Amino acid sequence: MENQHYETVIIGAGMAGLAAGIRLALAGREVIILERHNASGGLNSFYSQEGRKFDVGLHAMTNYVPKGTKGTPLTKLLRQLRIPYDALDLCPQNGSRIHFPGCQLRFNNDFAFFESEVAHAFPREIDGFRALAEEVRTLDAFNLGAIPSSARQAVQRHISDPLLEDMLFCPVMYYGSAQEHDMDYGQFAIMFRSLFFEGFARPLDGVRVIIKLLQDKYRSLGGVRKMKCGIRRIHTKDGKATALELDSGATITADKIISTAGAVETARLCTDQPEDAAAENIGQLSFTETITVLDRQPAEFGWEDTIIFFNTAERFRYARVEDALVDPTSGVICFPNNYQYGEGRQLDEGFLRVTAMANHDQWCALSEEDYLEQKAYWYDALQKVTLGLLPEARLDLDTHRIASDMFTPRTVRKYTGHLNGAIYGAPHKIKDGRTHLDNLYLAGTDQGFLGIVGAMLSGISMANLHVLQG
Repeated sequence: MENQHYETVIIGAGMAGLAAGIRLALAGREVIILERHNASGGLNSFYSQEGRKFDVGLHAMTNYVPKGTKGTPLTKLLRQLRIPYDALDLCPQNGSRIHFPGCQLRFNNDFAFFESEVAHAFPREIDGFRALAEEVRTLDAFNLGAIPSSARQAVQRHISDPLLEDMLFCPVMYYGSAQEHDMDYGQFAIMFRSLFFEGFARPLDGVRVIIKLLQDKYRSLGGVRKMKCGIRRIHTKDGKATALELDSGATITADKIISTAGAVETARLCTDQPEDAAAENIGQLSFTETITVLDRQPAEFGWEDTIIFFNTAERFRYARVEDALVDPTSGVICFPNNYQYGEGRQLDEGFLRVTAMANHDQWCALSEEDYLEQKAYWYDALQKVTLGLLPEARLDLDTHRIASDMFTPRTVRKYTGHLNGAIYGAPHKIKDGRTHLDNLYLAGTDQGFLGIVGAMLSGISMANLHVLQG
């Protein structure tokens, strides 16, 4: 690959990178995707262990709408990539809930049901909730030039009960906020719509269905993808990127570069930037997740929810974990079995996934022996929290567990390259995708469209804006 030249180089074969690649290849552009690891998908990938496939990232694909629904992000995405709806094999959720002390709100893919739950639990707040929902529905959240504003302040204009406020923020933040305590109102609106107005779905075989679909489409269009091909430096001159130096020492050149590596991470690759560039914009939020394989379906234990967003503390706290490896007071419980897969279709084994916030620095400082010991400790601790929120709380999981695994912020850092293992990247998003270099653009997590559909739309939008229209 020495001294090869491409019209566009895309850094990263995650959802945004693959979607950008397809969009450019559809337009007949000469494009190459470079990926440091040996698997595509980025934050939303999968791995094998003893013959089992474990999803990483995908609890649910948000933004779900039934086939034929017009004018939604999913519909737009499929049209732009020329992918048929049925190829995604999307199966809607059974139903999910937000579980706080003394209060629960159930929701499914019908917003009217969620509205009725809020009306029942918070009768004094329902008018304000409806006003908020209408404001969110009509907000121009995809305006690339919008000035960031506080979602907390926007919600408090309509909602006065702090419990309802926290219950609305918990799922929205866990599924897409890189910011502690608050988030940009435009981002809140995008997430609120994708979770509550639209909804959750999943292919029976998980995230690899989506990855394979994107890879196959890109390959069929003649797009080039190089795996185990990381970027060591982006060489610059006179305000432009002039060459990409690879980990192998080879260099390639490009007219334009789209990076999905993250805003800070991309800046620090550039030879005209200091090693500590953009330090104020490094994400602080990382997560750990346990995965348990069971010898029967969750529904057989009375566990029929698809996803549970939980908080056990007096107030919901969404912030960097300071004094422990894990904060077990809030998180997400997911049962991948509990989707409407259709007659005769179901995962062969039961799965239980539990996600909680974790401290990247502390996990990475552990010796290998301590790391394994702490993984075992926190695995058990998170299962205890989970059983306390579910029916059959006295169930002995050990007797039904076939296998288990756990990933930590150390794992996230290794496989995404995100500083601090920050799953959602930098708190300040760059909506127009522009960097300090004229021909280097951002897509994906730090451009600011969230979720799997959002990531793909980000890749498409940046490819359209900066390469096809630029």
